[in-house]
Amino acid sequence: MNLNPSTFLQKASFVLESLKENFLFRSLEVPSGVDLSSNDYLGLTRHSKLIESLKEGLALYGAGSGASRLVSGHRDSFEIAEQTCSEWVGTETSVWVANGYAANLGLISCIANAKSEIFTDRLNHASILDGIRLSGAEKTYYKHLNLNHLEELLQKSKRKERIIISESVFSMDGDFAPILDLLYLKNKYDAVLILDDAHGIGIFGQSGEGRVAQVLGPERMEEVDFITYTAGKSLGLEGAWIGTSRIGKEFLINKMRTFIYSTAPMPAITHAVPTSISIVRSMRKEREDLLKRADRFRISLEAKNYPKTTSESQIVPILFPSEKTVLDSAEICKNNGLYVKAIRPPTVSVPRLRVSIHSDTTESILEKLISLLPEF
Repeated sequence: MNLNPSTFLQKASFVLESLKENFLFRSLEVPSGVDLSSNDYLGLTRHSKLIESLKEGLALYGAGSGASRLVSGHRDSFEIAEQTCSEWVGTETSVWVANGYAANLGLISCIANAKSEIFTDRLNHASILDGIRLSGAEKTYYKHLNLNHLEELLQKSKRKERIIISESVFSMDGDFAPILDLLYLKNKYDAVLILDDAHGIGIFGQSGEGRVAQVLGPERMEEVDFITYTAGKSLGLEGAWIGTSRIGKEFLINKMRTFIYSTAPMPAITHAVPTSISIVRSMRKEREDLLKRADRFRISLEAKNYPKTTSESQIVPILFPSEKTVLDSAEICKNNGLYVKAIRPPTVSVPRLRVSIHSDTTESILEKLISLLPEF
């Protein structure tokens, strides 16, 4: 039965009240205090050289693109950005899109269909899961990072078209996918492999080329069919790109609906991409230092009897027993000048403070955060 407006509003009010009663209601706020939540890991969003490059791009290309890239929205800055990104991470070529969500949603729904079976890590990002739903493929979860379980499922599969998808660095847990093992299973079972390196790019590798490139090296990058990257985190911009082969790129340009039917991103953004990458490549010491601070922070959390997690990256979750306790802790932190967000179901199964360690996150800031955490 269709809902009339008044019926919908009544239902919506009931749902919202239920969320509030269960400490799951969400609202918008302008962040204040020391940033321990954003994905601006290297602090590039306010870098003077990047801002100047954006201004230059605005002067050259204007404020917007005006159309899809297949109509009249294509600019040379897209091609330059795609080439620069590909050379940096080691893929043959790439396709620039509006954001990481559009990259995963468009890519997965483009290459999969009702004949496909997609094997997805249980903790993969919502954009991956939504892409699977949109594709119409059979969705099969494997236990988080459990490659024995994945292989059991691959052995049982009756589908000829198999696709394996995983994040490289998991956004809420900060742990690593076993990339070499995933590649082995991809080759053994003749599957397509998609990796999402959104939280690896800029942080891992000698020049920040990402977790996938760090593990595989340039000689094996072409074995991964598609890798999604984002410029909205360590690169300090917005937008995303899909690393792939030449044929893969041509297929996406012709078939990916989030590319074909969407106004192209601001050309000024892609104009600034080479500048951003140049800055990131020069920040090797900053990357190494922030990862060392993350290691020490994990040790401090364990010393305070917080549950040990599988985090190995700049993302450090602090697990809490309930939604209320994590909200209370986030509020205490905010009142003391530290901005760290409470992450709750359904985003995660266990409530947590998701701490992002940045290049300017000092030891004293992390010590202050530790001191504000409750005892359990």
